[in-house]
Amino acid sequence: MNDYEAATGFLGEWGRFQQEVFFLLCLSIIPNGFPALSVVFLADTPPHRCLIPAHVNLTAAWRNSSIPLEVDSQSGALVPSKCARYKLEDVANFSDRGLLPGVDVNLANVSTEGCMDGWEYDKSVYTSTIITEWDLVCDDRWKYPLTSSIYFCGVLTGSLVSGQLSDRYGRKIVLFVTIALQTMATFLQVFSQTWVMFCAIHFIVGLGAISNYVSAFVLGTEILGPRVRTIFSTAGVSLFFCFGYMLLPLLAFLIRDWRMLLLSLVLPGFFCIPLWWFIPESPRWLLSQGRVSEAEAVIRNAAKRNKVAAPSVIFSPPQENKVIELQSEQRRAHNICDLFRSRNIRWLSVTLWLVWNTVTIGYFALSLNTANLHGNAYFNCFLSALVEIPAYTLSWVMFRWCSRRLSLSSTLFSGGVFLLLIQLVPANLVVLAIALEMMGKFAVTTAFAVVYAYTAELYPTVLRNTALGTCSMASRVGSIIAPYFIYLRSYSVSLPYILMGSLTALVGLLSLLLPETCGMPLPDTITHMQPFPGCCQKKPHSITHVEEKENSAEIKSLVVT
Repeated sequence: MNDYEAATGFLGEWGRFQQEVFFLLCLSIIPNGFPALSVVFLADTPPHRCLIPAHVNLTAAWRNSSIPLEVDSQSGALVPSKCARYKLEDVANFSDRGLLPGVDVNLANVSTEGCMDGWEYDKSVYTSTIITEWDLVCDDRWKYPLTSSIYFCGVLTGSLVSGQLSDRYGRKIVLFVTIALQTMATFLQVFSQTWVMFCAIHFIVGLGAISNYVSAFVLGTEILGPRVRTIFSTAGVSLFFCFGYMLLPLLAFLIRDWRMLLLSLVLPGFFCIPLWWFIPESPRWLLSQGRVSEAEAVIRNAAKRNKVAAPSVIFSPPQENKVIELQSEQRRAHNICDLFRSRNIRWLSVTLWLVWNTVTIGYFALSLNTANLHGNAYFNCFLSALVEIPAYTLSWVMFRWCSRRLSLSSTLFSGGVFLLLIQLVPANLVVLAIALEMMGKFAVTTAFAVVYAYTAELYPTVLRNTALGTCSMASRVGSIIAPYFIYLRSYSVSLPYILMGSLTALVGLLSLLLPETCGMPLPDTITHMQPFPGCCQKKPHSITHVEEKENSAEIKSLVVT
């Protein structure tokens, strides 16, 4: 146990204070289950065909036959074209002459043209989506995956900026500022007049969503004790994210208009604002900033809520020395460059970035693919969210009793195998294919929950939020290209599964190189980090003579001051 946990051990593990922090931070996670995956319904493409204007005088036979047939790329069957029609001039001429399609006129000899008058959309499922609003089909269908990619570009930006802001200004203020940012941006999206305007605001929504998620995650990790921290960082935040995800298809089923659906997704964000008065700042972060009196105030308030007596001096001289050490590291202006400074932390960071990137590709590609599965889109999305509940529960069990390294590696590798098996399933066994995809989603989701908590344990307090934000930022390369993995279905249905399965299985093997943190205290400084790679390192990693000299000089100067 480190000095901070020894000094605050009198609080206990699960008093009223810890319970309030646990559940309130989890509640703030619920709105994050909406924005990334709402595009499944906001931008779903209903069946459509070229519009035949009502003013064109055609017989019923010619109006029904004005759309040419083409081979469907997935089923191989003949279906009406979505992007072409027979030339209306020719069709109108045949109709006026009383000729019948396929009888008097060979349709193969009739010229075709694009949808010059727009499209006619099936409204049996959706009243409107952004696809039907701005005709993002045919030549403009590339805008559909780009919509999600722009959101994840915002997530990438938020991952980079919010971590450093949180390490500098505090976890709590960044948490609530970005909750407000996400909520207001979602509200403004309702009034989007163009696709470009929608995407610009969608970028801001992504920036806010990841920022408040990472801040809440780190805040809970630093406040809660070791056992409760494990539950919070695996099952806690993940299950409440899943509740928001499960609520999404239910709301979409009741609200079929995309603007009204967005409006309903704004409300949970407003309910999170009052939590400001109940969630404290991280005492660990306050100590790292040298604000010892404020950290003691938080701990004394926690003791009061837990109805335990706080000692007259909470942070004794050994802890104050630790504060001085933390201050020295903080005053050395730790930032993203410190993730490359030494061999140990450099290889750890690169490996984690690859793991995060792959997990994100698998998770979001499979989540966004629910609209393409056979059956009801609302049920498939709900099923995709439902499988996350046992996945997050398993992540907590594995994190509580199993090796961190083996937990991450086994879930990634098994997820990759499930995805590779999908291509071997015959086309008529639809249920089996969906079952394998959900099993792959289950495994990847478990890995997603484990890697968040695992990463928080690998990095020290002075860099934890920056490191988590940077890992999240690196993973957004995967989330940005994830929609295009699904776009590959238009060329081959099996291609996305082959690519995702191979990549996930290989990175699962690579993750075996990571250090083990099970049973180890959270590191407070860079020098306390575990060596990398855990299975190959022959001697413990130690700081260089130059780093040791710098730290000693800084500590002495602070003591004199």
